[in-house]
Amino acid sequence: MELSDASRIIAGAILLTIVTIQFGGWFLTKIVRGDIPMTEFQKSFARAGHGHAGVLVILGLVGLLYVDQTGLNGFFLWLGRLGIPVAAILMSGGFFASSAGKDRTKPNQFIWILGLGALSLAAGVITLGLGLITA
Repeated sequence: MELSDASRIIAGAILLTIVTIQFGGWFLTKIVRGDIPMTEFQKSFARAGHGHAGVLVILGLVGLLYVDQTGLNGFFLWLGRLGIPVAAILMSGGFFASSAGKDRTKPNQFIWILGLGALSLAAGVITLGLGLITA
């Protein structure tokens, strides 16, 4: 199995984002220790944002191993290649952005980012899955 140049470069860039996820883990330890005051809602969204980032980055890397084995081309090839990594950014960003603000107990207006991430994830995995089934 060989990666295309595009998939290889994207995989390298995704691997570099893991440093930001590590920073998020360190930040979570500060939250848990009480060094950063947050409501229970904000703590739960911080955990969810961090967890989604980690899981979706790994899923995005796995997807890149498969996308070049499909018969996808053009728009659908790029959707299969980038749908999951973009979802990692949008979904984790949606959790963080929608819980920002002092003493917040419910999501703010930026919750739509989370939904956009969910659409990106669905589009990416459906495209990649169908591409693999029909290859």
